Amino acid sequence: QVQLVESGGGLVQAGGSLRLSCAASGLTFSRAAMGWFRQAPGKEREFVAAISWSGGDTYYGRSAKARFAISRDNAKNTVYLQMNSLKPEDTAVYYCAARSNSNDYYFTRIYEYDSWGQGTQVTVSS
Repeated sequence: QVQLVESGGGLVQAGGSLRLSCAASGLTFSRAAMGWFRQAPGKEREFVAAISWSGGDTYYGRSAKARFAISRDNAKNTVYLQMNSLKPEDTAVYYCAARSNSNDYYFTRIYEYDSWGQGTQVTVSS
């Protein structure tokens, strides 16, 4: 059974930084493409960032470019999302997603992932 556990969310002032972590188990992490999505109240879940299983390819959603960085440590079965220069509009629940037994590429669509975490709340105050 695949488990994805996010951590690192919290309350931060605008302009601040947070680092989210997602610990994975129950899958061959080194062959899983990983992604981060977020969902704000009353809005649809949106793509934030993705990384291939080797870590060699990354891709960012429009809102994340130049401010966020996705990375992974296959030895620790963990994917990270470093978020800098946070804005109030970044407030959302952030979800980690995994695509098991993937080819070595990134994926940006919700339906391309087969496992999801429970999410971690990020709140950015103005």
